[in-house]
Amino acid sequence: MKNITATGRRKTAVAQVRLLPGSGKVTVNKSPIEEYFPVEVYRREALRPLETSNLEGKFDIFIKATGGGKSGQAGAIRLGVARALVDFDGELRPQLHSAGFLTRDPRMVERKKYGQKKARKRFQFSKR
Repeated sequence: MKNITATGRRKTAVAQVRLLPGSGKVTVNKSPIEEYFPVEVYRREALRPLETSNLEGKFDIFIKATGGGKSGQAGAIRLGVARALVDFDGELRPQLHSAGFLTRDPRMVERKKYGQKKARKRFQFSKR
């Protein structure tokens, strides 16, 4: 089996995921995932598709994550890993889809409007 590549996106983060058969080593931006995501919640979020499909420890995963923050990057990695797993084995598609891992989260930051403090917050109104 050759390496499988997939792209995941969330907010402004983009993750390029490469799956290779191996021992379960996960590398994000050339550093181990434990070092890149010191918070365990983000690690679990990023690797949940492997957990759901019972394939932990079967692949070496190389990830290049850019843009956004840690939370957005973890979500982007999750989508990328799920897409790569579907490329590896189409039988996993219904399982991953029902878990919601193949859906791109469309929520983005709303733009700031002129004459306002933020996207929706206004400047304080003074009657007099």
